[in-house]
Amino acid sequence: MLSPSNLPQDFQVIKDNDENFIWVGEPMFFPFICSGIPFLVIGLLWGAVDFGILKSAGAKNGAPTGFLLLFLAFHSLPFWISIFNMLRLLLVHKNTFYTITNKRVMMRSGFWGIDFNAIDYDKITDVQVNVNPLENMLGVGTIRISSGKVNDKGDQITDNFIAVENPYEVFKKIKTVMVDVKTDWNYPNKLRPDENPGYNTTYDPNKRGV
Repeated sequence: MLSPSNLPQDFQVIKDNDENFIWVGEPMFFPFICSGIPFLVIGLLWGAVDFGILKSAGAKNGAPTGFLLLFLAFHSLPFWISIFNMLRLLLVHKNTFYTITNKRVMMRSGFWGIDFNAIDYDKITDVQVNVNPLENMLGVGTIRISSGKVNDKGDQITDNFIAVENPYEVFKKIKTVMVDVKTDWNYPNKLRPDENPGYNTTYDPNKRGV
């Protein structure tokens, strides 16, 4: 069972001195791996078409020409990438952890090494929770965090907590801390009435209903 006290040491190294961990989690293996299946299906269909072209050319003309082989090698990239993506998911699962702190949300992952991605609360524009049928059966879900990033086509890119347990509770934790932190930044305690202490920078989850 993960807790702030037994997080991977890498988290302890990168956290700020006054940063506290509120929630930590890791993806459930099976639905995490299954997140790559839609791309895998596309890749397999693509590969099947290319294999059909290669087989048809061989039946008509004997051994395929070098040009055809070179063309299919590049044309089949979606197939090979989809296979590689499934292998990547298998290898990165053991390195994947998620955490919510009183300053930001963080994701730890990595294929060859260890990578971290952190999003400060002032950068978060939207948080969504999505639970597909498989995740629903297993009691997990995916939290999608938007921070204004887009791809070359202008489509929104999200950072995701994939296949985490109790997704609605995790969603509420992020939303609660995000609102509290943004309120404190926009309306510092010293500008509030004495009877309204507001958000404490040390963040006590027991007092904030998290």
